[in-house]
Amino acid sequence: MGGFPEAKPQTADVLFERRGHLGIVTLNRPKAVNALTLGMVTAILEQLTAWADDDAVATVLVQGAGDRGLCAGGDIVAIYRDMVEGTGQAPEFWTIEYRLNALISRYPKPYVAFMDGLVLGGGVGISAHGSVRIVTERTRTGMPETTIGFVPDVGGTLLLSRSPGESGTHAALTGAHLSGADALFLGLADHFVPSGSLPALAEALESATPDAAVGRFVQESPASALAEQREWIDAAYAADDAEEIVRRLRAAGGAAAEAAASIEAKSPTAVKLTLASLRRVRGLSLPEALAQEYRVGLRCLEGPDFREGIRAQVVDKDRNPHWKPASLAEVTAADVERYFAPLGERELKLQLKESDHV
Repeated sequence: MGGFPEAKPQTADVLFERRGHLGIVTLNRPKAVNALTLGMVTAILEQLTAWADDDAVATVLVQGAGDRGLCAGGDIVAIYRDMVEGTGQAPEFWTIEYRLNALISRYPKPYVAFMDGLVLGGGVGISAHGSVRIVTERTRTGMPETTIGFVPDVGGTLLLSRSPGESGTHAALTGAHLSGADALFLGLADHFVPSGSLPALAEALESATPDAAVGRFVQESPASALAEQREWIDAAYAADDAEEIVRRLRAAGGAAAEAAASIEAKSPTAVKLTLASLRRVRGLSLPEALAQEYRVGLRCLEGPDFREGIRAQVVDKDRNPHWKPASLAEVTAADVERYFAPLGERELKLQLKESDHV
C-alpha cells in the first residue's frame, strides 16, 4: 500500500543514476524505511519510461537507501490525514502507483529488485512484478493490510492468488511478515543472495547480464517455514468462507490456531474483502487485478475501518482498533459485494502507450 507527500518538494526522495549499462533507482527516505510518496512513484514512472527507450541502459536495479529495507509500503499517516481532511490525494497516488506496477510487470529490459530488509505493501509492488527478484537473510516481506482495515493492493492479490496451494491466502489474511525463503516459496522472489554480497552484485550488474551477475553470488535458500506448514494451510484455507476458515484453523490447533487468532484480530470487513479479492482475481490480467483493487481501495477510503486501523496502529498507537462491524459474522455478502461494484467514470484505466506521459 502506498502513500503520498505533503505539499513540499520530493525530488531527493528517489535518486537515479547510470553506472555502466545499469540504471539504478534508489528509494531515499531511509528514516521512513523508504515509504513511497506520490512524488516518488511519479518520478520512477517517468524515469523507467525514459530508460525503456535508452540504448545505454541494458538493465535496471531498484534498491533502498539505509539498512532497514527496500520499502515499508506507504506513508499511512499521510493517508490518515487525507481521510480526516478530505483532500482526496489517495486516488491520484494509486492511479500513478498502479501504472508503475503495470509498467514494471511488462518492462522490456531486465528489472532487478534488491528485496533486502523490510519489503511490505507498496514495496512488494515495485519489486515482485520485476523479472529478477533478490531476497536475503534479512528480508521481511508481506502484505499486512488487513491489520489496518485495508486489503492487499499493488497487484498483491494477483501475486498471492498464484502462490502454491492456499499459502497466498494465509499470507494475505494474516498479514504476516515472511522471510526471504517464504517469499521464494510464495513466488514473490527468484533468488537468494546474502545481504553482504549485494554491493558486489550491483557492481557486477554494471557490465554483466543479470543471469551472469546473479550466478556469481546466488546461494541456496534456507528452508521456508511456510512451505513446511503447507498441509494445514491448504486444508483450512480451501474454504471460501472466512468464518469456516477460522473454524478449521482453530480445530487444527498449534500454529493454525495462532493464525486463527491473528485473523480474528484484523478488520472483519478487510478479511472478507481480501478473501473475496483473492478468489475473484484468479484468471485476471494484472491490469484487471489492479482495476479491481482500485475499486475496493476507493471504497475502503469511504468506510470506517481503514481510518480506524491506521489510527490504532500508527497515530494513537493504542493497538486497540474498534472495527465496524466487529465480527466476521456481521459482515454480509451484500456488504462485500458493494466494494466490487463498478466505479463508472472513476474506473482505473491502465491502457498505456509508449508515448504516454505522466
